[in-house]
Amino acid sequence: MKLKKILMLGFVVGMMSCSCSTSVDYCPVTASDNDLVFPALAQSWDEGIPLGNATVGALVWEKDTALRFSLDRTDLWDLRPVDSLSGDNYRFAWVKEHIRMRDYRPVQKKFDEPYNRMPAPSKIPGAALEFPLTELGKPVQVRLYLDNALCEAIWENGTRMQTFVHATKPVGWFVFKNLTTELEPLLVTPQYKKTGNSSEASPVSGQDLQRLGDEQGSVVRKGNECVYHQKGYGDFSYDVVVKWKRQGKTLYGTWSVTSSLCGEQAKEETEAAMLRGLEKDYAVHLDYWKNYWAQSSVALPDSILQKQYYNEMYKFGSAARENSYPISLQAVWTADNGKLPPWKGDYHHDLNTQLSYWPAYAGNHLSEGLGYLNTLWNQRDTYKRYTRQYFETEGMNVPGVCTLTGEPMGGWIQYAMSQTAGAWLAQHFYLHWKYSADKEFLKERAYPFLKDVAIYMEQNSIVDSKGVRRLEFSSSPEIYDNSLQAWFKDMTNYDLSLMHFLFDAGAEMANELGIRAEAEHWSKLRSQLPDFDLYSDGSLTFAKGFPYNASHRHFSHALAIHPLGIIDWSDGEKAQHIIRATLKRMSDYGPDYWTGYTYSWFANMQARAFNGEEAAKALRTFAECFCLKNTFHANGDQSGSGKSKFTYRPFTLEGNFAFASGIHEMLLQSHTGVIRVFPAIPSTWKNASFNNLRAMGGFLVSAALKDGKIVRLEVYSEKGGHLAVFSPFEHKVMEYETQPGSRIDLVVK
Repeated sequence: MKLKKILMLGFVVGMMSCSCSTSVDYCPVTASDNDLVFPALAQSWDEGIPLGNATVGALVWEKDTALRFSLDRTDLWDLRPVDSLSGDNYRFAWVKEHIRMRDYRPVQKKFDEPYNRMPAPSKIPGAALEFPLTELGKPVQVRLYLDNALCEAIWENGTRMQTFVHATKPVGWFVFKNLTTELEPLLVTPQYKKTGNSSEASPVSGQDLQRLGDEQGSVVRKGNECVYHQKGYGDFSYDVVVKWKRQGKTLYGTWSVTSSLCGEQAKEETEAAMLRGLEKDYAVHLDYWKNYWAQSSVALPDSILQKQYYNEMYKFGSAARENSYPISLQAVWTADNGKLPPWKGDYHHDLNTQLSYWPAYAGNHLSEGLGYLNTLWNQRDTYKRYTRQYFETEGMNVPGVCTLTGEPMGGWIQYAMSQTAGAWLAQHFYLHWKYSADKEFLKERAYPFLKDVAIYMEQNSIVDSKGVRRLEFSSSPEIYDNSLQAWFKDMTNYDLSLMHFLFDAGAEMANELGIRAEAEHWSKLRSQLPDFDLYSDGSLTFAKGFPYNASHRHFSHALAIHPLGIIDWSDGEKAQHIIRATLKRMSDYGPDYWTGYTYSWFANMQARAFNGEEAAKALRTFAECFCLKNTFHANGDQSGSGKSKFTYRPFTLEGNFAFASGIHEMLLQSHTGVIRVFPAIPSTWKNASFNNLRAMGGFLVSAALKDGKIVRLEVYSEKGGHLAVFSPFEHKVMEYETQPGSRIDLVVK
């Protein structure tokens, strides 16, 4: 359980003179050992305190002696089309012709280079609020209260500021108490127009915002309200509004960001918030976060991992909602540095989005994970059109790199237009079904989505003269980058593992639904696939003749081990040898070219091999070396300790959320059909516990470790059905037939 103490701070009552009267209260907060506490404000946007609700977000930091809130919204996008993704040559068949001719330069010019050269399509920033610090000075403490999703700053003279992004409304609040000087917010706009030439920067570091060519929007102030309207590409526009009121020594106000893609209006949202009042909005906000945190909890003896875990789950709760767009590379925290975000802030489906949603399942946050699945479901027509145009097949694949609306963006097409991206995304529909045990979701969403991908995959693959089903050309993210060499003649283990999963899962789902003919069909296709390629030491290769022989950030070749679980420790000695050899080879060649998410992923794999020491070690390295002060994953090694030769700091989120999943894998595993608690914890962990982590089958599991022994194991059955759990007391698998709402308690004998 988290250590908490209640701090009731400065409960001061005032009156607002809107159309109705309401109190202005300083928000009560709950302190936790997992809170982020700093002696000063961050000096860069990517180290700011993050606040968000998956639709709007803010970063709290200091810029040029001003307290700054960087404001963002998930659907702020420049959605101009990629001109090169059209025409007669916009076909995978044309690409394959050039691969056969070994004349790959035309392909790079058409598909790859526009992504680097053109600034859009891209996520774009919103605006910022600034409060001058010239009179206040610098705060002496800045704190993110995780339980309350609220940031507080305290000054030496007694001034206090609190700010939060409403958990369910597209608004943010701020309140200053005990002010001894004049203070009001300044609405600062992104600079779409400025003097001087626009520099062309790498999409990794972010291109200059003015390269979009948009006209500079205007800010209009009327009394205590500022309205910023910004026109974007085509008929797109967005609005940022801030409204405030000074009452004695208290300044309070609210802001909103809305886009033309939604029905909301920022002006109306801020007016409605002011009428509701701070007290009512904060109460609703607290209810949401109280319910969120009640879904599950963990207690770890390692304070670094404990704190990092809760900060990851806080960010997940700030970036994921059932009715939101999915988590993009930076979610609702777009760069506030005059540039477009790293990698355009887009949706990368060769790893990034997938890893970002790993904690939704065992973490018991299925509803938050539905934002991802709902968007994938709603964009099926776009994906099917892309599949017909580019792959010239029926069914459906998903672009490996795409816009907010699901349109392909190009890039290194081995991955940006991957042949198997849709299969990896389909796994998330599969996982939601397995963890929820929701048969209606299986029938209405999971199987139809996966079936469409399987139809495409059947038509996109070929059967050779030996009866083996394969891809004519295969790839493995991101081996050999975007060169001709990145196309393999033999199947890569990456593509192969996803095809194995796809047809296996299709057969399992169809059988569950009683569709026997389709189940048999998918099973037949699965039987036509070749075996995974192994090196002489038994380790998984990238492809035949291409062993893992150099440090690489993307464990694409080992997807069959995790997250797909096709090669699992429970399968016996042969599988265990493959897993041991594969992980050893990764370790032997070292982390020179690993990024932060690599360490997080490695921890998940080590947990699947029941190696708690190595799993915890990798997670600790991630937390200590690859995260900024606010816990954002910065890709490169920020510690100077040589954990990677990558030392850059573009911020992305997938490493953070894969970290949380690594903790779950150490505490609870159920992917084999048998629930195991504490399967991969270090031998030094003598005391640990968790409550309501979720296992496959719709089971909620709680367990406790005390003095090195498991003393509690409880399983709650949501849907009823067959339960298999390894009892640490009987030292064997116990099986039960459960009823919905029933509870199984295994106790020490």
